[in-house]
Amino acid sequence: MSITIHSSFLPHDDPGAALGFYRDTLGFEVRNDVGYGGMRWITVGPPDQPGTSIVLTPPAADPGVTDDERRTIAEMMAKGTYAGILLATADLDGTFERVEASGAEVVQEPTEQPYGVRDCAFRDPAGNMVRIQELR
Repeated sequence: MSITIHSSFLPHDDPGAALGFYRDTLGFEVRNDVGYGGMRWITVGPPDQPGTSIVLTPPAADPGVTDDERRTIAEMMAKGTYAGILLATADLDGTFERVEASGAEVVQEPTEQPYGVRDCAFRDPAGNMVRIQELR
């Protein structure tokens, strides 16, 4: 069996801010931008990895989500506890400087972790945790 990661989903609450972070700051390319019913689904990914994408989604677009659940999702996004993603780079310090210079909220500067990785962390404009590990 051969399985790959094709897409992963992260919520966004401001398409312009999400594009500013993922396209302009991280350098991802926009692969799809679909609007429906006043909402937008934006697919982005690293230019050199055409088979791997992140779909930035409206957080409560599912019609099965109740109003109470929508409020909970909004509260969790505001606290940064709803969703996250782990990325990797060969140049952690350069990447950190670029993301920090964009004005993104720094959660953790580059740090050697006791479990064997060096990483840093930011919140994207929707509050999602974005951790970036150094490739070794």
